[in-house]
Amino acid sequence: MTMGRTLVLSVDRDDDIGWKAKVESPVIGRAACLKAANTLALADPEDSDVNAIFSAVKIFDELTEKGEDTAIAVIAGNHLHMIEGDRRIASSLEQVIQETLATNCILVTDGAEDEYVIPIIQSKLPVSSIRRVIVNQMPNLEGTYYILKKFLDDPKVSRMVFIPIGLAMMLYATAYLLDYPGVATIIVVGVIGCYLLYRGFGFDEIFHSIIDALRISLSRGRFSFVTYTTTILLIIIGFVIGFINVLKFYSADSSLGILLYLATFLYGAIEWLIIAGLVTSIGVIIDVYANEREGLGKVIVFPFFVIAVGLILYSASVFIIMALSGGVPDSPLSADVTTNTILYSTIIGIVSAIVGVIVQFFINRKITELRKQEIIEVM
Repeated sequence: MTMGRTLVLSVDRDDDIGWKAKVESPVIGRAACLKAANTLALADPEDSDVNAIFSAVKIFDELTEKGEDTAIAVIAGNHLHMIEGDRRIASSLEQVIQETLATNCILVTDGAEDEYVIPIIQSKLPVSSIRRVIVNQMPNLEGTYYILKKFLDDPKVSRMVFIPIGLAMMLYATAYLLDYPGVATIIVVGVIGCYLLYRGFGFDEIFHSIIDALRISLSRGRFSFVTYTTTILLIIIGFVIGFINVLKFYSADSSLGILLYLATFLYGAIEWLIIAGLVTSIGVIIDVYANEREGLGKVIVFPFFVIAVGLILYSASVFIIMALSGGVPDSPLSADVTTNTILYSTIIGIVSAIVGVIVQFFINRKITELRKQEIIEVM
């Protein structure tokens, strides 16, 4: 019974070979892996990935001496963005499997962080063994200090630690100099809290995804780059107008509740947010129609759903404004028109969603007919 070809795979999840040594992954073959390890060792002799790659080469040599059919490769992720890095690892592994025709792999890592990718590896290739490479060191105080220093020198870590602490301290000092010591503490706690929520809810990944989408659309000359940029500006305008509404009602009556503040913010911002959604949807539809016409049915429904959700949220904000505390001072809505506004906005929103689904159905059917026609012509 043959085991097939075994792939000795070294995973560098944070892409030290690319970030420090400027080596493109995947690296396939013993000679190429040794060259990558030597290049990384010259760039940073203390990087643990050097030991992991050399260990992978050693395992490859041992298995080859025993007569096993063996291949070796190094794949890397992304130094700053883990999600994009994991996607890159999956794509690189597919390329390695195609070139080596491996049927199973021995995974070699330099620590627990790389082992987060084990499910990704297992989804593409059976993992028959895992080897973690640990560098032996003397655990003394000086060594601990040095490890912490190297840890904080990493841009990925320093941005996460130093920026929020530095910003909070700067705001505290500014508020204290302006003779607001009580407000200073609130500002510091608020900044740290916002940062923790920003990281905890994954807004940083959303932000990076937006930046990546802009970069990709610009590099590929897509029309969506213009619409994405316009959408960001429209969202900013909507948020500013929403906050102006909140400040206006707050100054008029400070006893209003949180829910009413949210409703007044939404009432002021929703129009601009709907326009922003429509602009983005149009850009996506144009790009898909020009480059990936088969996927048109998936995106054609976007503007209809944007209108539907926007109008329903608008109806909800109007209802809350008029229902809580009898409305707010200087509200542009009167009790006479509120019911009609809520009713018409909700109906139009639901109709828009239904029309979107119908249009999507006909577009998908048309695309299916065109595919069948093309198959017939080829035959």
